[in-house]
Amino acid sequence: MTKRFFLLLAAFSLLFVICLPGQAEQTPKGLNIQSVLSVFSDELQVVQYAVHTEDGFPSIRIAQVSDLHSCAYGEDQRELLEAIDRENPDLVVLTGDIFDGSLPMEPTVAFLRGVQGKYPCYFVTGNNEYEKGGDAFAERMAVLTEYGIIRLSGDVAVLRVRDASINICGVDDPCAWADSDDPQESRETRYKEQVAQAAALAQNGNYTILLAHRPEYFDFYCELGFDLVLSGHVHGGQWRIPGLLDGLYAPGQGFFPAYTGGKHEKNGAVMIVSRGLARETTNVPRINNRPELVIIDLGE
Repeated sequence: MTKRFFLLLAAFSLLFVICLPGQAEQTPKGLNIQSVLSVFSDELQVVQYAVHTEDGFPSIRIAQVSDLHSCAYGEDQRELLEAIDRENPDLVVLTGDIFDGSLPMEPTVAFLRGVQGKYPCYFVTGNNEYEKGGDAFAERMAVLTEYGIIRLSGDVAVLRVRDASINICGVDDPCAWADSDDPQESRETRYKEQVAQAAALAQNGNYTILLAHRPEYFDFYCELGFDLVLSGHVHGGQWRIPGLLDGLYAPGQGFFPAYTGGKHEKNGAVMIVSRGLARETTNVPRINNRPELVIIDLGE
C-alpha cells in the first residue's frame, strides 16, 4: 500500500465531510474549518451500548478499555481515569494491546495504578503484549500482577455483581503461539482450542462474557454459545466516512472489514468491538475515528 494511496483517500475523506449537507457557519469559500479539524480529532469520547438480558437480570455496567498502546491521556492518565470514574462501572475489562511494542510502559503503568483496587479488573492479551519477546512479556505480566489485574488465559472467573453471577472468560491473542514452529493454520487451531476450553469451563448456567482481542472470529465465538463478546484490535478500521465507509482496513480482516467497531448480533450472541484508545502509536492518522472508552450496560 503506497503513501500516494493514503494521501488520495485522505483527500477524498476530507472532501466528503466538508461537503456534507447541513453544514453551517461556512467560510466565504465554503470551507467549514471546524468540520475539517473534527475529522482528525483524537479527543477521548465515551461510547455507550445497551445489551438486553433475560428478565430479572440486574443492571450491570462494564467499562471496556482496549488498545491503549501505552498512549497518554493527561498527567498520570487522569483524563481516562476520570472518564471511567464518572461512569461508575461495576467492573473494568482490558481487551488487549494495553501495552505497546514500541512506547515505554509508564503510561500503561500509570493507568493500572489508577484503577487498582477501585474495580474488579480483567485482562486478556493482544498482539502487542508479545512484542519484543519473552522477557518483555514477563515484565508486562508482572506489572498486571503488581496492580491486582486478573489475567484470563483460556479460563473463566465467576464474578458476583448485585444479585447475579456472571462468567468472565478470556483468551490469549493468537500471537501467544507465534514463537512456535507450527504453521499459521496450527496456531489458529490452538487459539480455537483455547476459546473452546474457556467455553467448556463456563457451562454453569451463568450469563457468560468472552474477552477476546480479535473480532474476526465472531462466527466461531457464536458457535460456542457466549452471550457477549468484547473485542478490540482493529482501531476502528483507521479511516471512516460516515454513511459510506465504516472502516478502511483492519488487521486480520483486510480492506473494508466487517468488524471495525460498534455492536454486532448473531444467533443470540452480541459482540461489541471497541475502536480503541491508540493515538500517537497509529501508523496513519485516525480519520473520523476518535479514540473511545466503551461503556456497556447489561440488563433486561
